[in-house]
Amino acid sequence: MKEHNFQSELKTIAGMVHVAALPGTPGNHLSVSEIIRQACQEAVMLEEGGVDAIMIENMHDVPYLNTHIGPEITAVMTAVACEIRKQSALPLGIQILAAANKEALAVAQAAGFNFIRAEGFTYAHVADEGLMASCAGELLRYRKMIGAGKIKIFTDVQKKHSSHAITADISLEEQVKTAAYFQSDGVVITGRATGEEALPDDVQTARNFCSLPVIVGSGITPENIKNYWPFADAFIVGSYLKEDGNWENPVSENRLKRLMNEVNLLRNTL
Repeated sequence: MKEHNFQSELKTIAGMVHVAALPGTPGNHLSVSEIIRQACQEAVMLEEGGVDAIMIENMHDVPYLNTHIGPEITAVMTAVACEIRKQSALPLGIQILAAANKEALAVAQAAGFNFIRAEGFTYAHVADEGLMASCAGELLRYRKMIGAGKIKIFTDVQKKHSSHAITADISLEEQVKTAAYFQSDGVVITGRATGEEALPDDVQTARNFCSLPVIVGSGITPENIKNYWPFADAFIVGSYLKEDGNWENPVSENRLKRLMNEVNLLRNTL
C-alpha cells in the first residue's frame, strides 16, 4: 500500500466515490451487490485516472440522520469499503453522513482504510440535520479503544451546509488552532455547500496558523486549483469529476483527465 502522507510536496488528490443510496434510505433502489459493484467501478476509474487517494461517502442517503445511523448503513459501507480495498492499494478514506464519525472509524478499521473525514470535531454548530455537538474527546477515546491509532482523522472547520452563528465570535484562526490542540490529524476547509469554492484566504489562514495538513474539501476545478496550490496539502474532489459537474452523476473520464493534467502541470512547474 502506498505511503499515506497528506503533506507531500506533490500534494494529494483524493477522488470521491459517492456510494449509491443505501438500504432503508428514501433513495435506495439498488441491491447491496449492485451498490458495491457501482462503487468499485468508480474507484477503479479514479485510480486509473491518476488520483493519489480515494474517499467513499454515503451522500445519496439524503436526507441524513444526525450522528445516529442504522446498523444497515454501517454494514453496507463496510462491505463496499472491503471490496474497494481488495481492488486498490491507494490510501483510502471514508465519511459517513451525517457526523457518524465512530461508525466511519469502525469501518475504516475493519476494511484497512487509512483515514476518515469527521464532522463536528470541535465547536457545536447547526447543520441542516440539526444541532451538532463537538465530538473530539469521545472520538479520539474510541479510536484508542479499538486500536485504530494508525487511522488519521481529518476534521472539517466551519463545515459546509451549516450555520456557525453560535460561534460567530470565534475566528477561523482560533478554530484551526483548537482543532490542532484537540489532536486533529488535518483540517478540511470548504465553501458554503457541496461543489462551492472555498475562499483562498481561508485556506491560507489555516496554513498560517497550524502545522497540520490543510485539505480543501469542496469546489476544486482545473481552473481554480492553482489558487489553493501554495497553501493546501491535499484536495478532495467530488462534484467536478462527475458528469456535468453534478455529484449525483457517474465519474466523467474526460473531467478526471482534465483535472489530473492541470495537477501534473502544477507539479512540474511549481
